[in-house]
Amino acid sequence: MMLSDMGAEVLRVDRADAVRPKDRGASQAPSGDVLGRNRRSVGVDLKHPDGRETVLRLVEKADALIEGFRPGVTERLGLGPSDCEARNPRLVYGRMTGWGQEGPYANAAGHDINYIALSGTLSMIGREGERPVPPLNLVGDFGGGGMLLAFGVVCGLLEASRSGRGQVIDAAMVDGAALLAAMIHGFRGAGAWGDRGTNLLDTGAFFYEVYETADGRYVSFGSIEPQFYAQMLELTGLAASQPDSLPGQHDRASWPAMKQRMADLVRTKTRDEWCRILEGTDVCFAPVLEPDEAPHHPHNAARRTFVEVGGVTQPAPAPRFSRTVPSVSGPPAHPGDHTDDALADWGFEPAEIDRLRSAGALR
Repeated sequence: MMLSDMGAEVLRVDRADAVRPKDRGASQAPSGDVLGRNRRSVGVDLKHPDGRETVLRLVEKADALIEGFRPGVTERLGLGPSDCEARNPRLVYGRMTGWGQEGPYANAAGHDINYIALSGTLSMIGREGERPVPPLNLVGDFGGGGMLLAFGVVCGLLEASRSGRGQVIDAAMVDGAALLAAMIHGFRGAGAWGDRGTNLLDTGAFFYEVYETADGRYVSFGSIEPQFYAQMLELTGLAASQPDSLPGQHDRASWPAMKQRMADLVRTKTRDEWCRILEGTDVCFAPVLEPDEAPHHPHNAARRTFVEVGGVTQPAPAPRFSRTVPSVSGPPAHPGDHTDDALADWGFEPAEIDRLRSAGALR
C-alpha cells in the first residue's frame, strides 16, 4: 500500500481460487480491504505451469517483486530468487515473513503477537505489575514488517539503479520489532530503563500518561522537558493545589503518589474543558480521540489526514511531498478484477490471455 500510495505501479497477483465470478446483472460493491488500495489485481494459478510462466514474464518487466510465503515456498513453485534473477538480474526480490528466512522458528506459523514477543519488545509494553499489552498488530505486522519491507525495497531499488544488479530483501517481523525498540535498548544499556511500567515513556512517569476525565473520556500528557512540565503544573492547577509538596519532576519514588494526584485533578473536568485550557499550549497535550472522532478534529481536518474513498474513511497517504503529491485513486480491487487489462498493459496479447484462461492458469 505504501509503495502504491507513492506512485509505484503495483500489480497484485492473487490466487486464482480467490477470484469470484462477477454477477453481470448487478453491480459489485468495492472491496473493503483498505490495504489493497491503489493497485490492480490479476488472478493466477501459481501451481499451473502456464501460471508460473505468466508471473515470470511479469518479472521480466518489473523493478521489484514482493512475496509473503513461508520460506522455500516460492522456490518450490519455481518462482524463487534464482528463477526470477535468471529472467531479470536487476530485480529487487522482497520477502516478508514473521520469523525470517532461516532460524529454528523459520517454518513455524505465527502472528504479530508472537513475533513481537520473541523480539523482546512486547515485554516492554504495559503497566507496572500487569501483563504486557499487545499494541494491536502495529509493531510486528506493520511497523516492523510491511514498513520495514517497503524501506528495504526502496533501498534495493536505489542500489540497483547504481549497480545494475538486484538482490533479495529478507524482511522479518521479529527483526523489525526489535529494531523499533533500539532506543529502549540504548536506555537499558545506560542503566536508565527498569521494569515494565516504571519508566519515562511507559506510563511510569505521571507527566507522561493518559488520564480519565469527568465525562469518562481520556486525555494524554507528555510534558517531559522542564519548560513543558512547568507549564503543565501551571495550567492544570497542580502547582497551585499543593505548591509546597511538589517533589522534583524526576523523583521516581514520588511518581505513584503524583500520578494519583494528577488523576484526581484531571477527573474534575470533562475532556472538552481540558481541551479548551490546554490545546495549542506547550504542555504536550492532546485528547484521546476515538477512531470515528479523529477524522473530524480541526487539526486532522485541516491537514486532510484522513480521506474518504468509496464510502470508507481511511488514513491518507503519507508522508507529504511538495511536488509528486500522492493520492488514493479509487476503492480497492477484488481479486482478479484487472486480469485482462493489467496483463495487456504488461505486454500480453488478447489471444494469449484467452488461451491462459482456457488452460486454467488465469481467472
